[in-house]
Amino acid sequence: MAELIEYKDVEIHQADQIVLHDVNLTVQSGEMIYLLGKVGSGKSSFMKTLYGALPIVSGEARVLDYDMTRIRRRKLPYLRRRMGIIFQDYKLLTDRSVEENLLFVLRATGWKDKKLMRNHVHEVLEQVGMENKAYKRPYELSGGEQQRVVIARALLNSPEIILADEPTGNLDAETGREIMELLYSISQAGITVLMSTHNRQWPEQFPGKNWSFENGEIHV
Repeated sequence: MAELIEYKDVEIHQADQIVLHDVNLTVQSGEMIYLLGKVGSGKSSFMKTLYGALPIVSGEARVLDYDMTRIRRRKLPYLRRRMGIIFQDYKLLTDRSVEENLLFVLRATGWKDKKLMRNHVHEVLEQVGMENKAYKRPYELSGGEQQRVVIARALLNSPEIILADEPTGNLDAETGREIMELLYSISQAGITVLMSTHNRQWPEQFPGKNWSFENGEIHV
């Protein structure tokens, strides 16, 4: 398996506060990893360092062959194209249909051929069970349906890593389980999934590695 992420003696700050210290970890392709810990324990801050939204203060950090201690701002879009990011609050464009939301991402990442783009959007929507809702606006969808669209968006550019920040946090138990089944199937297909969650049931029902965030450290 390929090594996608490697952190050695990393220190992470949020403003002037040390959030995490002595971070040492590696991530291989195809792994399902749960980030577990209380609010404020550093899970989101850690995730932000993976796509360059928060700088690495000290130590060594490599993500998808990029040195995150030296990466230039102009290189970040190329790194992020190799990832899919799933937010708890969806971040969908409410004035556009599901299809238009996904086409917008493809255009922004360099796709040109309109027929190829529409075919690809249909493929990813089919993958997440939303092929019949392409014409809907986000506000016409349930929370679970919106999250499926967000997962489709994350899959558009065939990512090597999916980052999911509390993807079931706003969903009822049954819908949350459906989203977990979808994410787990993605990891089983060989895409690495790093997911922060408060729900201790998910690691029991969908086995993976558990990383515990507490007292400024990550226990892997």
